[in-house]
Amino acid sequence: MQYLPNLLFALALFVGVGFFARNVRKLSRNIKLGKDVDRTDRKSDRWKNMIMIALGQSKMVKRPLSGFLHIIVYVGFIIINIEVLEIVLDGLLGTHRLFQPILGNAFYGFLIGTFEVLALLVLIVVIIFWLRRNASNIKRFLSTEMKGWPKKDGNYILYFEVVLMSLFLTMNATDSAFQEAGIGNVISQFLVPIFDGFSPEKLHLIERSAWWVHILGILIFLNYLYYSKHLHILLAFPNTYFANLNPKGQFSNIEAVTKEVKLMMDPDADPYVMPEEGAEESELEKFGASDVTDLNWVQLLNAYTCTECGRCTSSCPANLTGKKLSPRKIMMDTRDRLEEVGRNIDANNGQFKDDGKQLLNDYISPEELWACTSCNACVEECPVNIDPLSIIMDMRRYLVMEQSAAPQELNMMMTNVENNGAMWQYSQQDRLNWAKED
Repeated sequence: MQYLPNLLFALALFVGVGFFARNVRKLSRNIKLGKDVDRTDRKSDRWKNMIMIALGQSKMVKRPLSGFLHIIVYVGFIIINIEVLEIVLDGLLGTHRLFQPILGNAFYGFLIGTFEVLALLVLIVVIIFWLRRNASNIKRFLSTEMKGWPKKDGNYILYFEVVLMSLFLTMNATDSAFQEAGIGNVISQFLVPIFDGFSPEKLHLIERSAWWVHILGILIFLNYLYYSKHLHILLAFPNTYFANLNPKGQFSNIEAVTKEVKLMMDPDADPYVMPEEGAEESELEKFGASDVTDLNWVQLLNAYTCTECGRCTSSCPANLTGKKLSPRKIMMDTRDRLEEVGRNIDANNGQFKDDGKQLLNDYISPEELWACTSCNACVEECPVNIDPLSIIMDMRRYLVMEQSAAPQELNMMMTNVENNGAMWQYSQQDRLNWAKED
């Protein structure tokens, strides 16, 4: 019986970490459903991106108030969870505050004191965030796509934070030996009067209960991430590393189309030449994207990394003028469809069974896609370098090149370019009339 708590802790840790590893494998599988794209160039720039944007939060502070508050929660939550290492070792070895004799009272007290101050700051900021989300009329939190689960998910994370920080402070406040030592109890000492009159046994019971619920809560939070927008806590780092480093106005070309154009422009090329005997004919490439498997893996990583903060949508000129497009919804829809495809694969022994659905029309409408001005405001605003525009453009390509479903205005423009060499409907002989002197 002496080692029963240790065994129970080891079992809880094994189950929690094992389930997390299972979700990571599923996440990796889903992302790899996307087409291959090479993002191994310019490694120094990629590392700089990751350090400045994901670690340094450089794009968050473009909006100073929310950026500063987010940094407090980010830094506080990351640093406070350093003490999880001590909790894990204490749980496995049956020790109590293992690091105190190792680090010495002075340094250990400094660490715990820092953790307690950060825990209080996180509690204050989380309350402010809750009020901003639920009591303030901030437009980006009131959009249609933020109703239902997305709103609940955002609040659940805030509740998690409140509970975990409160348990940490309660654990310290009811640890009699820790309080008597007077090292690092800069905040928890003010909670001690709440427990006046409690017997040592009851204080120990509260401290142990807070300790257990705290670590179990962290394991639950770890596994909840997969089902939450807060997956960006982990994915922001690879997402910023693999982000597109090309100029924002530069679009990619479809290789098959480029080859066809070069062939047409080559006077020596024979369009009727037959492939050599034994050579395999390549499969016809699908132009653009109608479903998530037509997108590349970085775009799918983008979808899972989306924080649903709404900065992209609040900066989108199409959305601001009342059009249906919301870049945030594009990313949320892509993630939802990808999850649906993943569940389909799980239910059919690793094979996708056609469900009669696709990202285009079932999730994202052509009206949304054609409302986009391709201005890149959403890409510029995203705090973790997500690129909704690349998905929009790939789906537009499918509409134009596979379904010939471009809007009438665009069809007229392309006809004019084909016939007149310009977007306007006039003779090629008149193209330079504007340059003539009066």
